[in-house]
Amino acid sequence: MKGRLGAVVGLLAWFVTAATAPVVVVAKEFRLASSDVSRAATLQEDAYIIGPGDVLDLRLFDAPELSGQLEVLSDGTVPLPLIGSVRVSGLTLQQATGWFQELLSKQLIRPQLQLLVSKPRPIRVALVGEVERPGIYSMSLNETAQTEGGPATRLTGLPTVVDAIQKAGGITQLADLRTVLLRRRLPGDQLLYKQAKLDLLALVLEGVQSQNPYLFDGDTLILKPAEEVPEEAVELASVNLSPQVIQVNVIGEVETPGLLRLQANTPLVQAILAAGGPKAWRASKGNVELVRINRNGSATLKEFEIDLNQGASNQKNPPLRDGDTVRVKRSALARTSDAINAISQPVSGLVTIWSLFRLINTTSN
Repeated sequence: MKGRLGAVVGLLAWFVTAATAPVVVVAKEFRLASSDVSRAATLQEDAYIIGPGDVLDLRLFDAPELSGQLEVLSDGTVPLPLIGSVRVSGLTLQQATGWFQELLSKQLIRPQLQLLVSKPRPIRVALVGEVERPGIYSMSLNETAQTEGGPATRLTGLPTVVDAIQKAGGITQLADLRTVLLRRRLPGDQLLYKQAKLDLLALVLEGVQSQNPYLFDGDTLILKPAEEVPEEAVELASVNLSPQVIQVNVIGEVETPGLLRLQANTPLVQAILAAGGPKAWRASKGNVELVRINRNGSATLKEFEIDLNQGASNQKNPPLRDGDTVRVKRSALARTSDAINAISQPVSGLVTIWSLFRLINTTSN
């Protein structure tokens, strides 16, 4: 009874004092144990760090009249009963709980309390490097992320690395997915950071979920350009890290040449059919060219003999990538009937690419 009466009197005294001489108790008055700021073995073991916008639920078991919700203000402080403004930004829940116990023990006898996050703040994440739209993104617990042309993904929990990449428009063709860097702040009043390397290829090809950790507020994702193109990157066209719609140029002896938007991994023959199919007698079905601009800036030219009934095959009917150019060349009869310098209706802007690499042969096109 005396303890509760003392708590009420102390609470009234706090209101009077706070109105006349507000004092902010800063984090340096609470010395964190070295074990509290140790680096977790894995990213999944990292503790939640309190920040502005969080709503905390404080429960004092011996003084329930002092219990209630505490919103972390923009300056990182909360109004702690009997104490005043206390800065908690940068602390974990365990650290803040211990600190509150230490502070309240000056007013109460052995206070027993519980501190929870009742409403977490939105997460702001920076994405740098090889994503379609680099920048800072705000991500809440319930929203929809989607890459261009891909299925919408409903977020129902803490956002992950893949969720953030999707919100930034997906990866570029230059992204090195084996060395994605995640930079994260350590708890405490000092601006210390840890950095971890993630292997997103292990995630999408082998299902290693540890490579897709939850994100915390203030995290930075860095996607560097790849020095060499790994073979595994070919398999990424059908996963949700890349846009599900690609743009392919189909030119030459097809009914409707031009720029097409197709599903990722569309086979060569299907792209030709999407362009209206080869012209009856003008098209040389045994002489179809595929030009691909590689990540290192070089160009490759491959020729295929198409079969309209051919199934998908890397050798005869390869899957296409974003930016590929397909040209159905002229038959011998068409070359004879055409003017000697005619070129088969290339789309505007494509002639420069073909001419640059000297791929157009007017005597055999």
